[in-house]
Order: sequence, then C-alpha cells, then structure tokens
Amino acid sequence: HRWLAGVLGASYALCGWSVLEATYNTMWLDGLVAFPLLCLVGEWARTRRHPVLAPLVVALAWTANFYTAYMATIGAALVLVVRLLLEEPEVRERVGGLLRAARSVAIGIALAAPLLFTVYLGTKNAFPGRTTEFRPAGLPDFLARLLPATYSFGTPALFLGSGALLLACTLPFHRPAPARERWAWPALALLVALSLQWKPTHLMWHAFVTPNGSPYRETFVLGGVLVIAAWSCLSYGLPGRRALLGGCGVLVLAGAGAAFSEGLVSHWTYPVFVAGLVASAAGLLIGRHRGFGRIAALLLVAALVGQAAVTVAYGDRARVQRLDDYPVWGDDHTARAAAVSGADGWPGYRTDPGRTQLTGNDPLLIGGQGAAYYSSLTPDVLTRTMESLGGGWTSRGRNLQSLDNPVTDALFDIGARAHWVKGGETTVSRETVPPLVTVRPPGSRPRFDGSPFRNQEALLGSRVYTQVGHGTKCPAGTEVFFWAPDYFGEASLGANPVLGKNAAQMRGGRPARRAALQPLGTAPGGVAVHGGPRDGLTGCLDTARLTAAVERLRTTGATSVQITDTSIRAELPSGSQGTAVFAMPAIEGWSCRAGNGPARPATAYLGLVSVPLDGSTTSVGCTFRPPGLTAGLWAGALGLSGLLATGLLPVALARRRALTKSSSG
Repeated sequence: HRWLAGVLGASYALCGWSVLEATYNTMWLDGLVAFPLLCLVGEWARTRRHPVLAPLVVALAWTANFYTAYMATIGAALVLVVRLLLEEPEVRERVGGLLRAARSVAIGIALAAPLLFTVYLGTKNAFPGRTTEFRPAGLPDFLARLLPATYSFGTPALFLGSGALLLACTLPFHRPAPARERWAWPALALLVALSLQWKPTHLMWHAFVTPNGSPYRETFVLGGVLVIAAWSCLSYGLPGRRALLGGCGVLVLAGAGAAFSEGLVSHWTYPVFVAGLVASAAGLLIGRHRGFGRIAALLLVAALVGQAAVTVAYGDRARVQRLDDYPVWGDDHTARAAAVSGADGWPGYRTDPGRTQLTGNDPLLIGGQGAAYYSSLTPDVLTRTMESLGGGWTSRGRNLQSLDNPVTDALFDIGARAHWVKGGETTVSRETVPPLVTVRPPGSRPRFDGSPFRNQEALLGSRVYTQVGHGTKCPAGTEVFFWAPDYFGEASLGANPVLGKNAAQMRGGRPARRAALQPLGTAPGGVAVHGGPRDGLTGCLDTARLTAAVERLRTTGATSVQITDTSIRAELPSGSQGTAVFAMPAIEGWSCRAGNGPARPATAYLGLVSVPLDGSTTSVGCTFRPPGLTAGLWAGALGLSGLLATGLLPVALARRRALTKSSSG
C-alpha cells in the first residue's frame, strides 16, 4: 500500500494552511516545504548520514523564509526527540543524535547569516505597526477549523483530509503498533496543539512577538505531525474495524464539539466532513482485501480532493468579504504599465504609477518609482516621514499609499504621475520638478509639527499654501487639499456635487488605516469642503508660489546625478553652502561624503538623507550597505569553514588512521 504514502503527502500539501492561507500569500508555502525537509535532516542526524548535505538543506530553508523555517526547525526538533526516544535505547545515542542535529542546524543558519542578519536588523528598523495581544481561539472554534469549509483569519487553519485525520486518530487503537509508538505520536500532536493555545509557547513559536496578522502561523507543523502519526499507523498495516471505529469515534467527538462554534461552521462543513469520513473509512476497510486496492485508492483520493476543493472554494469566497481583493492581470494593468513605461525618465525624475492602486505593490507590478509598497520591513523613518507630509497607509502602517500632491511630487522628484479611473483610460500628467539632490540654505533645521501642509513647506523651504485651517474657504484659483487621517467617507468642494461621483474617497480609521491627504480640485472661491469631519484641515495651494519654489531648488540643486544599484553621486554648483538633501528616506545603512572627504553615516533632514556643505565642495555621494551584511558575511564564512571541516575532517582522520596502520604493519 505504498500509494497511501502519496495520499498522505497530498493531504499535507492540501492542508488548511496551504489552501486557505498560502494561496494568497505564497511565502507561507516555504514553511510547509521546510518542515519535512528539516525532519529529514533530523533523521540523517539520528542515523549518522549526510553530514554535509544536512547543513545545506537547513541553509536553503532558512534562506527561503527564516520566519517559517524557525517554526519548522522547532517542529522538526520535537519530531527528532520522539524518534530518538522510540528508536534509540541508549542515552549516549540519543544525546549524540541531538548534538549532530544541532551541528547541522548551527552550520546551516550560519551559512544563511548574510541574509538573516540583514533581515533581522531590517525588522528592528521597521515601522512597528500595532502591538497585538494574543487571544487563543475557543475550543469549539479550534475543533471547527479541523473540518472542511470553515474560514477565519484569527483561528488556526487546521483542516486536514479525513483520511489522514482518521488514521492519526486510529493510531492509539491500532494494536499491531508498539504501545510506545501508539501513544508517542498522538501525545506529540496534542502537545503541539496545546502549544498553539498557550501564550508563552505561542510567543516561542513566533520568535517571541505576536504577529500583526494571523496569530497561528505555526499551524502547518501540527498538520505535519498528524500526517506523521497517520503514516506511523499505516506502517504496521491497515487498521481493522475496531481500530477504525475508535478513530471515527474521536473524529465524531471533535465534530460534535465544533458544533458549538459561533459562525465558523458553514452549511457545507458537516455534509462534506461526513461524506469524506465515510469514504475514507470504507477505503481503508476495503483496502485490507486483495483485489480492491484501486477502489480503496479511488475512495481515499476522492475524499481528499473533494474536501480540499470545497474548502478552497469556500475560503476564497469568505476571504473576499474580509480581506483586500485585487483583480487579476487584465487590460487595465496592461494600459497602466504601458503608460508608466512610456513616461519613465529615471534617474532624471521619478514616475509614480498613480494614487488609484491596483495592488499594494503597484511600482513592482506596474513599474515606476513610487512609494506605494507593502512590506513587513517598511522602514519606520519612511512611514513617519510620509505621515508627516500627509501620506496614507493600510496594514497598520506597512502598506504606504501614493500621495497625489504637487508639493510632495516636487520634494521626491516625481516628474510624471499616472491617473486612472475605473473603466476609463490611463493618463499621465507631467510637471517640472527639482533634481534628486537639492540644497537648503544655511541655518537652523526646521521641525515637523501637526499640520501636513506646514510640514511640506518646511521640507520644501518655501511657503506655498495661502491658507490652512478648519472649514477654510480657499481663494479662487488655488488648489484645494483636504486632510482628515481618521475619516472614512467622502469629501468634496461644496454640497452640489453628488457624493460618490465627484467626491474624493477617504479610507481612514487607525490603527488599521490612515487616509491620505486628498486633492479636491481648483477652488471656485468662497466654497468650503463638504462631507468631511469638522476637525479636518483644508489647505489652499498657490501653484505660482510652488512653481517659484521649484525653480529655486532647480537653480541651486544638483547639475548632474549618477546612480548605481548601491550608490548615488551628485555634482553641485560651485560654492554650495548649507545642506544637500537627497530625495530618499534616511534609513540605516546610508554612508555619505562631501567631495573627497571621509564617508560618514548619513544625517537626516526631516526624514531624508542629507550631507552638510561648507561651500568648498562641488560633489556629494552616498553608498548603501544593508545593516548586518558585514557581520552576516563573517558568520557565513564561519559557517562555510564549519561545513568544510565537517566534510574534510573525517576524510583526513581516516587517511591518518590508514597511514598509521600501514606504517605499523
């Protein structure tokens, strides 16, 4: 019945974590793949095999996704402990197996250190988002997630096909299996399940920080342990009727407990669960008889595929109602990508793919050099700088939005901006903007305050908003901008426009979302903003003043700019004094120099990289090296030395023994 191994492997591949979570965030598949590979590393350590290959497998897993590899490593360590207790009677062999596994993990992590150190320090410099308090799921909800066709973002995606669940629950009743093994794997599964629910172990699984998103990201480990228990049951032959009856009883009790869940069990859950359980039990019973192998395989495969398909379909529909929904690539994407590509002028100026986003990472998908990115590593200094200038975000500050404002476009050298209306054409507006490197005159450095309009002026170095206030009526001909970061609704100039058609859409509401400063159009004169909250700020932009300010920055700014993957260099007018300001966030890792002077860590000018000028310098340059890279390279070199020693030392010792033996003979 080796084909059953394939069914169990497919059950693991189609577990709830895979089909409900990793389908829209594919990086979670890395942990799903890493867990069995790291279990194999543990088995190699127990049996003294592949001492060189094992660290390479560890390095691969930790390089792919160190976060889920960390969880998979903990799970694999637990599996190894059980294997050693079951298979190695000698304490010396058990300790030796653990030490060999620890050596492989240590060398593998060291090999991945250039990436790990960089990412770790990146998380330390990232915007913190929201501190989340872990709240374990109730027992009925926990049990409900074992069943098909359930979905919830805040509970563990534990679904596993009925065949694998039935075999795992049958193991304690399967008499041909040794008593120690019958209870060891179910005990480990129960231990892992409890660790998902207890806060101290929850923190251990998640590197001692409760994540902002799903609090059950180690769920795939429990799925893997249950599959191991199922295979352990099968390794002693197909279970008989009594054993299967016991396993079915356990699952029926779990299903009954799930009935007390509030809102998780769908109308598909129990019919699909019962049908799959009956088909799986029938397949396992029929499979005990010769000549019925194909029918048994058909029943088990049909149960797995059917339950997984229904779970995927239900999860997709439920997810759309609760999470962001992004369209698949279509004509709109193609048109916007072509428009952005046609307007691209980097590094002469940046091109922004537009305020109306198709995804959370439009510059990656569509092109251009905008700031609208989603990342768990979004730098704290970038998010806070954009906040101060009126920027908006979602995902608790880690998904920045494009800021459609001519002042910030000038500040960040955005000379072309795409505009898109659903169902309409993509247009590109162009503006004359300063270069990437500009010069501010000598004097005390300004500071940000509570108004994004005044903050923009502070960074620009010129007063361009004629009026700023609550309920302000802008003079005719000025451009009107409205700021209400916590407002969720619509705002327009005056009460005449039909809200929803001509109004600006604002989606605020911290801590999850922050509404960006919105353009409302050209003021007709004597008209206030309609539809927004009373504490919202209105700014009246004088475009003539902005044009003059931009021209001053162009005159005193860089005459030429050269850019590589890791550096930027600018030539400045002779006699430049004050501060050279680079249109890029002052994240850690930038080192700069004026002329041929020594390189020093970059200073910050209102959140942007800056270099002091004394009037004798005609060039400035900055180079970026990710924090932690140097230390990571040293650790990687140490890991490589350990790997070479692991492979070469036994060979050298064997040769020495052979030479000693031949010389003594």
